[in-house]
Amino acid sequence: MKEKRINYLQILYYTVAGVVVGILVGAIDAVFGRVLLAITDFRGQHVMVLVPFLGAAGVLILFLYQKFSPKAQKGMGLIFDTGFEENEKIPPALVPLIMVSTWLTHLFGGSAGREGVAVQIGATLSHAVGRCLEKTPLGKTVSVHHGRIFLIIGMAAGFGGLFQTPLAATFFSLEVLVAGALFYEALLPAMVAAFTASFTSHLLGLEKFSVAVTDALHYNAETIVKLIVTAVIFGIAGGVFSYFLALAKEKMAAWIHQPYVRILVSGIGLSVVFLLLFRGRYCGLGTNLIAASFQGETVYAFDFVLKAALTIVTLAAGFQGGEVTPLFAIGATLGVVLATAFGLPVMLVAALGYAAVFGSATNTLLAPILIGIEVFGAEQAIPFAIVCMIAFVCNGNRTIYGKQRISQMLDFGEK
Repeated sequence: MKEKRINYLQILYYTVAGVVVGILVGAIDAVFGRVLLAITDFRGQHVMVLVPFLGAAGVLILFLYQKFSPKAQKGMGLIFDTGFEENEKIPPALVPLIMVSTWLTHLFGGSAGREGVAVQIGATLSHAVGRCLEKTPLGKTVSVHHGRIFLIIGMAAGFGGLFQTPLAATFFSLEVLVAGALFYEALLPAMVAAFTASFTSHLLGLEKFSVAVTDALHYNAETIVKLIVTAVIFGIAGGVFSYFLALAKEKMAAWIHQPYVRILVSGIGLSVVFLLLFRGRYCGLGTNLIAASFQGETVYAFDFVLKAALTIVTLAAGFQGGEVTPLFAIGATLGVVLATAFGLPVMLVAALGYAAVFGSATNTLLAPILIGIEVFGAEQAIPFAIVCMIAFVCNGNRTIYGKQRISQMLDFGEK
């Protein structure tokens, strides 16, 4: 049997590229993230003035995409297409379009996230760098998976730069294209890109969210059963969110064929609901709900349901952003409810929900475990691993990413 040798030149080539991509993406992540936080604060001070214009903002978002790059409107779907089709190209216009449209969505109160933006920014820039290097003599001979490796490098840099969780970012980028499989050829350059982007964005003033969870579980038969039930609920919650997001996109497109009318009508309806429900409590990222979950503030039993429903409608209507930060909020508030019901440590279960619902909805396993460790501390590594593994199994094999492929090892039957 012929031994396969490690190509150290190839590893060095992609690792150096990861540093370059990490610096570029980290810098843009810092600008995007800091502006988004400033917009969130500004909207919080002027809710009654800004939120009524969400529908008009949606029309402007759609106009910008159709005017400058209709292809870029595919968003994460385009990123997945590029990962599987070597000849697919990502238009550079995607970067300014996704940034501006997400700022508009949040300024006027849409319930959306930000990770989709960071991942798309990273993938677009890395894709462009990869195509330039592909024309060099070395680039033509390094790897048959050249394009996919650069895509993964960019996704890791985008996620890592925004959330400053480089280990989670590395494995998110490796896992997300094909659930149940890891593209190890991109492991080292993706990790380097994620750490570089994280360091760069932090150096430029973007702060990392972290909470020191000191609660401890006293393991006995009753506690273990409660923890398993909690994990199953987290898994179902993520799967249900993914199912209804896909269903809402399909149904809303069928009910209102004209995209301008769809986003305008949906935006007006969302504005009314946002203002009626505690004057904007469910607008934006959901960081207010996350803060409430970990600071002992009021968390209502219906918070996770309303945040999920309004995020689904916002994204299905055509507004831009992402799903992950709202998923963090959904998981944390659901964790508070379950901890109260089961008599478990509130902060710890909120942290477990924060990670597990994210993992369930994205159909990833290692990324949520690592994000739990990086955000809440390594002391709780064992409960994060247990809960995220159970949640992953219980999500119904569903995902918020419609074009994510499923490894045959996970394909136990029809979805």
